Formats: sequence, structure tokens, C-alpha cells
Amino acid sequence: MASRRNKKQAEYFFDYTLLFIVLFLLGFGMIMVYSTSSYEASLSASLKYDEAYYLKHQALAAVMGLVAMIVVANIPYHFWERFAVLGYFVSAILIALVLTPLGIEANGARRWLNLGLSVQPAEIAKLCMILFLASFICKMGKGIRTGRGFWLVLMIPVPICLMVWKITNNMSSAIIIFGIALLMLFVASPDYKRFVLMGAAGVAAVAALVFAIIQMEHSDLGFRGGRILAWLNPEAYASGTGFQTLQALYAIGSGGIFGKGLGQSMQKLGFLPEAQNDMIFSIICEELGLFGGIAVILLFVLLIWRFMVIANNASDLFGALLVVGVMGHIAIQVILNIAVVTNTIPNTGISLPFISYGGSSVMFLLIEIGLVLSVAKGIKLKNV
Repeated sequence: MASRRNKKQAEYFFDYTLLFIVLFLLGFGMIMVYSTSSYEASLSASLKYDEAYYLKHQALAAVMGLVAMIVVANIPYHFWERFAVLGYFVSAILIALVLTPLGIEANGARRWLNLGLSVQPAEIAKLCMILFLASFICKMGKGIRTGRGFWLVLMIPVPICLMVWKITNNMSSAIIIFGIALLMLFVASPDYKRFVLMGAAGVAAVAALVFAIIQMEHSDLGFRGGRILAWLNPEAYASGTGFQTLQALYAIGSGGIFGKGLGQSMQKLGFLPEAQNDMIFSIICEELGLFGGIAVILLFVLLIWRFMVIANNASDLFGALLVVGVMGHIAIQVILNIAVVTNTIPNTGISLPFISYGGSSVMFLLIEIGLVLSVAKGIKLKNV
């Protein structure tokens, strides 16, 4: 009896490679958060001159996230399907609560809630959107092949995206949520012509917008219009919207091939604003060089590859779509973050998964990894 039980257990798969990559990125991220933020924190009276302030908060969020990841990984993922609709509406309510006294303002943005802990509703919305769309697409079945079904799925994230954008003034998170939905729809839909047409229309619209902003360069274009102009010519806006981008590029350029050494960055010494957040990749390149930057990118490529392996071998469509949603979330953020740091796209606030400072981001990313591990446990080894 015992041998048969052991044989049955051995038939199922646990992705240790995925877990190792996540833990390595998490540990590396905390090292870089400390390296990047210790100088600023040691000079800040509001942070009690504690050079490990950011590290302690990041470590606490990581521990909470790891506990949640372990719990979620050991619960069959179909259990969460019954909460898909509830999660959609709860995420919308939490975003709206930012406008109440529960909302917290920091660095000129009101994007957080005080729920005993500081929580960013946009991060909850990303997780809930993945869960809801995976459930909804499965229930639609072949209906997704129709034009009506296609556009219905595409419109589902729009209300949440608009709320995130307008209420929390967080366009980058709104773009990520819509990007997650688009990728999940792309995987589930057999008709790729619509995506080609949408992509062409999107590129044309962006090109037209950029052209119009260039023509109105001397007009009042607002904050985001100014960011586009600074993206096109950061040197011309070096004292304003182009300052952070230029400092990030200086950091990357000064790192060379092998970097200045861990902890030896100059740009983090008050030159690069919020270096531990969205611009942490530039400090990685400065301290560890091009070699360190490429190594981090390769780790994320390996992580995406493990997601693809699990999604391709998932026991059902619901599990596969959950993994695709998590893969889309992480891949989009990595691509956009590195693109911003290297001035490939206009500057916008997007964190680097598992590495940038941010408790809500780390916690909910680890919960998403728990979902992926739960899906992986449903794979039989003979199918991998």
C-alpha cells in the first residue's frame, strides 16, 4: 500500500527550477534594494536615519508573500475559480476606496490604501483580472471564436483600467492590466487577424499622437505630453522631465562591461531620484555592468520559459490561462521597465518584478507564483 502511494505521489510534477529562479531574484532584489537605498535612507530624518529601512520593509513583504505563496501552491487552483467574479468587484471597490480617508498619498500620488498595511489596489486588480479572465474564457468555450465573444472579453478589463488610470493616476498599471487581458485573449483565440489589425491600428495611433505632440511642442501639453518630448530629446529637458532618464543613462554608461562593483554606484548618491524603485535596473548596470544587466535579463527569460512549459502541459485550459496571465504580467513589466530605463519608451512608473522596492508588488507577485506552482503540481511527469 505504501509503495503504491509513493508511486502515485511521484507521478506529479513540482517545478523546482521555477522556485529557484524566483527565490534567487527575490534575494538579489533585496541586496540591490539595500545597496541602492541605504545612502538616501541614512540621510532621511523621516526614516529615522535607518540605512536598512527599505530593506526591512522589503524583507517583511517578501516573508509575507512567501508564506502566502506556499499556502496558495498547496491549494488546488480550481478552488479559486469560485471567487473569480467576487475578486473582480472587490478589486474595483478597493480602487474606489483610494478616494476615501483610507487612501494614502506618497510622492504626489494617491495610489495606496491603509488596511493595517499599505496596499496598492492596482496590484490586487492585476491578480483578480487574471483569475476572472481565466474563468470567464473557460466558461465561454467556443463562443470566444465569434466577434461578439472576442470583443466582450476585450472589454472586460476596460472599467478596471479606467478606474486605475483616473482614480489612482496610474496609467502604467492600467496598461499592464489591459496587456495581461490581451495576451490571455491572444492565447485563447484562434483568430490572429484581429490582433494584427489591432496592432497596426495601435502603432498608427501612437505614431500620430507623437507627431501631434511634436508639432505642439511649445504649447502646454501637460505632464504626459512633456514626458514624450523629454523621451525624444532628454538633453533639452535635463533640468525637468528628462532629468531622471539622463541620470539613469549615465549610470548604465558608467558601469561599462563589469561595473564599478556592488555598492559602488555614484548615481544613487542623490543624483538618481527614487533609484530603488523604477530605476533600479540602471544601478544594477552601474554596479555590476553590462554583464550583470544581461544576467538579470536571462534570469527573466528562464522564468518566462518555465511558465511556457507549465502552460503547455497544464491539465486543463483554466490552469493554462492562469499561467499565461502571470507570465504576461511579469513579461510586460520587465520589458516596459527596461525600456523606460534605457529610454526606449517614454518615462513611466513601472517596477522591475521581484527586484524593485515595493511591498504590494512583491507580495502579489509571489501569490501569483503560488498559483503557477499549484497548476504545475497538477501536471503528470509522463506529460512533461
